[in-house]
Amino acid sequence: MAAELALCCMSHTPLLRAPGPDESVARRVDDALQTARDFVDAFAPDLVVIFGPDHYQGFRYELMPPFCVGAAAAAVGDYGTRAGDLDVPQGVADRLIAHLLAVDLDVAMSEKMVVDHGIVQPLEILFGSSAAKPVIPVFVNSVAEPLGPLRRVRRLGAAVGEFLAGLDRRVLIVGSGGLSHDVPIPRLRESPPEAVAYIVSRRRTPAEQRAREAEVRRAGQEFARGESALRPLNPELDQEILRRFARGDLAGFDEMSVDRLGAQGGSSIHEVRTWIAAHAALRTAGPYRTGSSFYQPVPEWIVGFAVTTALPDPTSR
Repeated sequence: MAAELALCCMSHTPLLRAPGPDESVARRVDDALQTARDFVDAFAPDLVVIFGPDHYQGFRYELMPPFCVGAAAAAVGDYGTRAGDLDVPQGVADRLIAHLLAVDLDVAMSEKMVVDHGIVQPLEILFGSSAAKPVIPVFVNSVAEPLGPLRRVRRLGAAVGEFLAGLDRRVLIVGSGGLSHDVPIPRLRESPPEAVAYIVSRRRTPAEQRAREAEVRRAGQEFARGESALRPLNPELDQEILRRFARGDLAGFDEMSVDRLGAQGGSSIHEVRTWIAAHAALRTAGPYRTGSSFYQPVPEWIVGFAVTTALPDPTSR
């Protein structure tokens, strides 16, 4: 029996529960997230595969893979998310890793993956806890430069989807991140040594992490007031990307310039890689149909916030 697949992609932000946005904006976001929860509840997955980034909490330049599959994982508990182990089905994760290697994708594997809010926040939103469902986390580097071409990400997603097709399970595929946003994170070749140390190998103490989170909250307030040097949000680019996903034009991402994308959408627009991988995995089940699609630029959170759901199109079978 073939797997049944469904997709939910959403933005994440460390400022999600921080005060700031107009009440009507916050309500619209909450309504969109509730729609996504209702979709997931109706689908009732028994396995989740989540493509997500990391923000130098679990992966640093001491060893930075482009992709990594976790055969065991724990949440670090940053920005209001809860720390603790994820329920990773090790045998399934091992078979997925073997499949990806067999189709010429050089993925890393981890028996001790550390995940941050980039993976945990969507799981908590959809299920109440990152440990509520069996989940396989797939790290997609979307922050640490240099970044490989987008066609590699699409190939990764398609290969994951090919593997999932052989499972007798209901699998929810999640993509976490984006859309347009710039973030106050040091860049490896452009920052002073004390800042670079944190993205190479140094771990923050609890006090340093609290200070960092307060710094990010201040950055959001400055950005909303127009007092920030961070790149502005780009709603036109975000909407173009969402339309491309809705059309199923995934191959069109292959020729997108990584540098141009960053210049237009900010340093963390590259988290759209997780959406590309998730949609490519779903596409292995045939053409898909986007269900709900929500978009709202939220300067107070420094993000173009989006949520979409999709299922294989039954009329195409």
